[in-house]
Amino acid sequence: MTYDLVVVGGGLIGAAIAWGASRTGASVALLDEGDVAYRASRGNFGLIWLQGKGVGKPAYMHWSLRAGRLWKDLAGELHAATGLDTGWRQTGGLHFCFSEAELDKRRDVLARTQADGGEITMQFLDRTALRDLVPGIGPEVVGASFSPEDSHVSPLYLLRALQQALQDGGGSYRPGTAVAEIRPEAGGFAVATPAGPLHGRRIVLAAGLGSARLAPQLGLSMPVEPERGQIVVTERVRPCFPYAANCLRQTAEGSFLFGSSHEKVGFDDGTQVTTAADLCATALRVLPGLESAGVVRFWGSLRVMTPDGLPIYEESSRYPGAFAATCHSGVTLASVHAFDIGPAIAAGALPAAVASFGSGRFDVQAH
Repeated sequence: MTYDLVVVGGGLIGAAIAWGASRTGASVALLDEGDVAYRASRGNFGLIWLQGKGVGKPAYMHWSLRAGRLWKDLAGELHAATGLDTGWRQTGGLHFCFSEAELDKRRDVLARTQADGGEITMQFLDRTALRDLVPGIGPEVVGASFSPEDSHVSPLYLLRALQQALQDGGGSYRPGTAVAEIRPEAGGFAVATPAGPLHGRRIVLAAGLGSARLAPQLGLSMPVEPERGQIVVTERVRPCFPYAANCLRQTAEGSFLFGSSHEKVGFDDGTQVTTAADLCATALRVLPGLESAGVVRFWGSLRVMTPDGLPIYEESSRYPGAFAATCHSGVTLASVHAFDIGPAIAAGALPAAVASFGSGRFDVQAH
């Protein structure tokens, strides 16, 4: 069988694009190597974070703001399609500050956002106002910026819902399918897998760190590298913190997540006790009452980073119909991947809003 679209990579980016394309009536196959891959989706902190996103990078800022404002629709449509709750909650986001200088930096973030035409609601809370919002706030916190537009979600529930929605809508989800080679052919592309070849009229590389190996086969370049993030998970406690925040959040099940780190350690997705201790220390400066909550585990996962931290969306000039997509904001941008990128690729071209995100900005020559 020849599919209208084959998507290589079954994480949040690939699954969102695949589902979005399938909603247009296209026949879609989503190839997922599985948890043997360096899957960023399973280690994501789960924030849909808009305040300060893309400061000094207007195209990315506006793309992120659009994504955040489409998230209500995404959560609703996934629930309608699958009956699954992604855990999305738009309770607002708090960026905690431990000094007046840090608060001033947050005010500068808002000013720069507005200067670039970004419209976002942000408030600045002193300690008194913050204590009313978060009664157990620690004595070292002097204030916070707050945006009611920020939200959070369970990345694992989101991934499950996207994959399920694709299948329920008639798409093909193929777990445990590694891609050895992609070869352009007449009328499309042949994808070599252990189960035999698959064929697609169009193809999307959304394989995270694995895209770097496959991209040159399609005349594309994906200059991505890993960045480790570690997260600490506590035991479940009573619900007490409904907000998204820059250093912690409470899940729907009651566990707190403390995070996350930014480490250049190559492909090492392990953990370090010293890093976990630092994450715990910061969280306890914010909410000292969590000192009695036991830590049940901590993990490391690898973000997919481009040289400038911005996404790559690109169609191959050598092999039209071959596309690549990557970013480190697979949760925040899931809505635009599903509603904008997927349908556009199904129709044969990327949307104009992502024209500035090609890999050519790095002056890297594809082979």
